[in-house]
Amino acid sequence: MARITTWNPENSHFWNTEGKKHANRNLWISVFALMLSFIVWQIWSVTAVRLNDVGFNLTESQLFTLAALPGLVGATLRIFFTFMPGIVGGRNWTVISTSVLLIPTIGIGIAVQNPDTSFVTLAILAALCGLGGGNFSSSMANISPFFPKKEKGTANGINAGLGNLGVSVVQFVTPIIIFVPWLGMLVGGAQTLPDGSEIFIQNAAFIWVIPIIIMVILAFFGMDNLPGTKQSFKEQADIFKEKHMWIMAWLYTMCFGSFIGYAAAFPLLIKSEFPEAGAAGLAFLGPLIGAAIRPLGGWISDKLGSGALVTFWDTILMMVSTISVIYFLNAENFIGFLISFLVLFFATGIANGSTFRMVPFIFTDAKARLAAPVLGFIAAIAAYGAFLIPKIFGWSINATGSANLALYLFLGYYLISLVICWYFYSRKNAEVKC
Repeated sequence: MARITTWNPENSHFWNTEGKKHANRNLWISVFALMLSFIVWQIWSVTAVRLNDVGFNLTESQLFTLAALPGLVGATLRIFFTFMPGIVGGRNWTVISTSVLLIPTIGIGIAVQNPDTSFVTLAILAALCGLGGGNFSSSMANISPFFPKKEKGTANGINAGLGNLGVSVVQFVTPIIIFVPWLGMLVGGAQTLPDGSEIFIQNAAFIWVIPIIIMVILAFFGMDNLPGTKQSFKEQADIFKEKHMWIMAWLYTMCFGSFIGYAAAFPLLIKSEFPEAGAAGLAFLGPLIGAAIRPLGGWISDKLGSGALVTFWDTILMMVSTISVIYFLNAENFIGFLISFLVLFFATGIANGSTFRMVPFIFTDAKARLAAPVLGFIAAIAAYGAFLIPKIFGWSINATGSANLALYLFLGYYLISLVICWYFYSRKNAEVKC
């Protein structure tokens, strides 16, 4: 494949005759590489539910910790991964960052077959899943420069939204694949459930090894390092001086932090709060809706010409749906609880798309070079939600016997975010109209 030597997507002739086809090829390879990253990142969110069923003896706090640790490490790695496409090139970093997903994937497949595996070992493997979480920031920083400003909202929404679908994919596939004997027998023996049936919990990890290898090959031969996009860490570090970078980090944590945190906690939360429902397998519906709807958030913002306005009204929807979750939780009504939570996931998805669309319009003209690292860094900060939300749910349940207190804390965060979005971006005389 010929190396790209010039890149000017704002030139309509260049974009229509040459740029668009290259950008779309890189986008779609990026989407599937990112999807695998999210799958690896969230393996524990659903695998942890089954550990005690196959002979492990872990406390509820330890299970929530296993679901939360990938979020902590992934968020921290995002801070560094943000700058890697600018330093080594987007294609190069995609190849490297996708390859390392094999480490936790193979490790988990081996470890979960032995109930005597220590919690420390499981925790280390959970932390290594954070490698997948880190890839989101580098992926967004890589893809954004491929597209003209008028299409960045849609392109970023597609990359992030379809990539986020990995959370739903792993939560949907895992409960099915762990009962497939032919795969399990190839990579180890069966485990026995309390009812005497057989399960192959190692399948939850091993099933992704071949897809990861395929995506590494596709990224190596099919992606590009864009010319003129490399920046040293020092050049990119100018983002830390920007007030609006920190404000957008707060707002993006409100929506994406909620999305990924709820996704990590949802299976365990259902099992803890509604054990009689036996419905933890439905948890995949939340991240499925949130991820699938994310491109729509960017698209609506592009059409209305204001991501801030979409974010403002969507934050109100997040607050209303959170209140509804609390109501049905207290009423012990699982159907109402599930529907309310699905609406909350829907709202996080819309805001994920609309907030990301705001960034290129805040950092424009002389500061346009900062847009890509800003996107990566705010994604890094927001990813701490994948650690904090499961931990806060676990703390709330242990301290009070209910998830209510955690939900009230999240509701307060949304209220503060609503005021911030209105004051800086969506009111009539806002500092920046975006």
